[in-house]
Amino acid sequence: MPSELSDLRALVVVPTYNEVETLPTVVERALAADERLELLVVDDASPDGTGALADRLAACHARSHVLHRKAKQGLGGAYRAGFAWGLARGYGAFCEMDADLSHDPADLPRLLRALKGADVVLGSRYVHSGRVENWPTRRRLLSQAGNRYVHALTAMPIADATSGFRAYRRDVLLDLDLASVTSEGYAFQLELALRAWRAGWRIVEVPITFVERSAGASKISRGIMLEAVWRVALWATQGPRRPAGVNRRSVGSPPH
Repeated sequence: MPSELSDLRALVVVPTYNEVETLPTVVERALAADERLELLVVDDASPDGTGALADRLAACHARSHVLHRKAKQGLGGAYRAGFAWGLARGYGAFCEMDADLSHDPADLPRLLRALKGADVVLGSRYVHSGRVENWPTRRRLLSQAGNRYVHALTAMPIADATSGFRAYRRDVLLDLDLASVTSEGYAFQLELALRAWRAGWRIVEVPITFVERSAGASKISRGIMLEAVWRVALWATQGPRRPAGVNRRSVGSPPH
């Protein structure tokens, strides 16, 4: 298929822990989305054999790679390791994507195309045309309340700051000093978005449809949610509620 990506060489980082049921489909669909796109599976020693499966898939697909970690060490750590791997190899754009098919790999070119006019692109459930499918009402309300909480404490004008489907330019990740980002769980997503916004990088949101997983088990826990609550409260005391002075770019809408 003709390439729809921006001119940046792109790496999709996919953390895994016990995702053996969905990983083959994720890899196949991500690589089929665009011929220039590459994928890195970061596996945390999954006991169900996900890591070994990722190795077999990489042996069959030159654009698929695997990074093994020794134990389950959290989402934030997996992304930090994956980003470091890609930065060392010269990729110009990086995507985050879940391994459970809640994010549609076919949307990857849309996120990357939006980087032509932005520095960070968030796949958003809570902007016009964004949707969530098959979530219980309680889960949807909890997610929306979390995003309202983030906005109330930080004033960051982002509808879906907890989204785990996103794209970054290389320069943004270098600027954010990833080694100093200690959050795990979806607090990692919040911290990177907040740091990027406070640093003045231009953030846009594009609508996505998020589909609740149909296989495997959710990794969300009470501990992960509590981490996000207290970290947001802490971040609200540590910096300006909006970027000061002249921004690198401005928060805005995706280019048409």
